[in-house]
Amino acid sequence: MFDSLSDKLERAFKVLKGQGQVTEINVAETVKEIRRALLDADVSYKVAKQFTDKVKEKALGQNVINAISPNQLMVKITHDELTDLMGGGMTDINIKGNPAVILISGLQGSGKTTFSGKLAHHLKTKKGKSPLLVAGDVYRPAAIDQLHVLGEQIGVEVWSDKENKNPVDIAQKALSHARSKGHNVVIVDTAGRLAVDEQMMNEIEQVKKAINPQETLFVVDSMTGQDAVNTAKTFNDRLDFDGVVLTKLDGDTRGGAALSIRSVVDKPIKFIGTGEKMDALDVFYPERMADRILGMGDVVSLVERAQEQYDEEEARKLQKKIAKNQFDFNDFMSQIAQIKKMGNVKDLMGMIPGVGKAMKGVDIDDDAFKGIEAIIHSMTPYERENPKALNGSRRKRIADGSGTTIQEVNRLIKQFDQTSKMMRMMSDKNKMAKLMKNMPKPR
Repeated sequence: MFDSLSDKLERAFKVLKGQGQVTEINVAETVKEIRRALLDADVSYKVAKQFTDKVKEKALGQNVINAISPNQLMVKITHDELTDLMGGGMTDINIKGNPAVILISGLQGSGKTTFSGKLAHHLKTKKGKSPLLVAGDVYRPAAIDQLHVLGEQIGVEVWSDKENKNPVDIAQKALSHARSKGHNVVIVDTAGRLAVDEQMMNEIEQVKKAINPQETLFVVDSMTGQDAVNTAKTFNDRLDFDGVVLTKLDGDTRGGAALSIRSVVDKPIKFIGTGEKMDALDVFYPERMADRILGMGDVVSLVERAQEQYDEEEARKLQKKIAKNQFDFNDFMSQIAQIKKMGNVKDLMGMIPGVGKAMKGVDIDDDAFKGIEAIIHSMTPYERENPKALNGSRRKRIADGSGTTIQEVNRLIKQFDQTSKMMRMMSDKNKMAKLMKNMPKPR
């Protein structure tokens, strides 16, 4: 995500490395590189110029004090301006109403139907809502089928009527159904087109007028860059939507749409899609995104994802097992499952300050734990519960059964032993206190 932009901004800041003070010459050179980086990221020239003019204005004349170098000062100013450019603060979705109605708009192929499913899942699991999905695309039967598949996958009811070709009538009947069945959120997926056309705009305007939604969201494929921004402006002029959803952000190394769209349409980015799975949807926080663009990581989002997967009762049981030295491969698999639920491994590592930069160019498989899982699945139930029973002959059988080598099996067992010891030490307060006491004191 934003790899290309991050690289170019990093190079821009190197201009000021080793400089003792901020001068008009070195600031101008840095700003020029920042502008070039933004233009390469498909940010419009007007937005890029306004942005860099603000950065330059704030940087010139500032005193470098308290051991802050010109390089650090420019990073801080750029960070603040990036945050402001993307909206400043998080803007929540409006789900007040009984039911609250959310209208989804956008071009064909932007990811509207998938986002509708993700939003329903998000509102159900994180907001405790009872959503109803409405298949309002009367032109593509495949879109209706897709919504039904997604609804079944996440356990959310889908309202559709393939025989009805009137999207206004479908939406109104869906609202009546939601009220009778006690659904408190209605998400209406609408038809998209390959290009903006008058018929499409009139149709969605009629739907909006008929159902009076609390929230109208415009879904856009972030990988289309500046075209996405132009389309957003056209839609906003007609629909006056409430917020933007950027899909496929995990595949966008440039970031032009995310950086430009707020300043062009003056509407907040509310969600970002970061993958195909139903839980690959994040609330958009401008400051956290600025952190990631500048290689500072995003620890807050990482902790939030971990907390979502945290089960207090399971944690208590695990703690007791660790204290009794009963931690086994079943527990190890359970911990891996929790990590996998948090999202793509490379994406998670990118949230740790400094690690994302270190992992640049390193290819990490989406299923990085596949080899480990294969080895553990090749163990018998007895072997998983009794790791010490894994002698040479058992290890050879496990390697053959998992399609790996004995060396790989040995490596996993060694990692498991080290993890067990570390977890046991961390659960023992006396050992931890002794370890901390023996650590060298900072000079």
